Amino acid sequence: MGAKQKKALKKNLKKVSSQLPVPGDKKGAADFLPLEGGPGRKLAEEKPLVNKATVLYIGRIPHGFYEKEMQAFFSQFGAIKRLRIARNKKTGQSKHFGFIEFNDPEVAEVVADAMHGYLLFEHILQVHLIPPEHVHPKLWRGFNPRYKPVDWVQVERKRQNKERTLEEHKKLVEKILKRDQKRRKRIEAAGIEYECPEIVGNVIPAPKKIKFNEG
Repeated sequence: MGAKQKKALKKNLKKVSSQLPVPGDKKGAADFLPLEGGPGRKLAEEKPLVNKATVLYIGRIPHGFYEKEMQAFFSQFGAIKRLRIARNKKTGQSKHFGFIEFNDPEVAEVVADAMHGYLLFEHILQVHLIPPEHVHPKLWRGFNPRYKPVDWVQVERKRQNKERTLEEHKKLVEKILKRDQKRRKRIEAAGIEYECPEIVGNVIPAPKKIKFNEG
């Protein structure tokens, strides 16, 4: 190796040693040296992820474990902001899943860790945190913890007992007679000898409640 080559090698060694971090110097310490040369570089500082989720999804809710029971059970972990169980709009029956929102995200995280896979009334609960960006904006819309389903029996009773005009009563009798004729034909087709009671539409008395058209 010639003298020139030795000098060039010393220069390169000095340049590299100047780029290396000094022990104990945390400010100037580089995380890596680029392959193409140049000063050392630092990696971007990773900020610790902060949990901000306060809404929990709860699945496989057993029968009988409704809003009041859930409020009393989960309030032992912390303050509950809102709670709802998904229900059938027609019958009001539970769909066996719901959502809880806590005031404190740390409490929500503890509940998710403690209650996921918890056996309750022979049902294994499924509890998951929902990130804030995945919470549907209409999740709490129309939320009513005192929701009462429609009493369809009462609705049908009112429909059947409503006041009818003579024309409406006539149509009702015609429907009854048509159903009776179809029933007779089915019985004859089955080869059953049976005398059905006679239904005479003209003899059927008018209902007690008849609404007469004025004029």
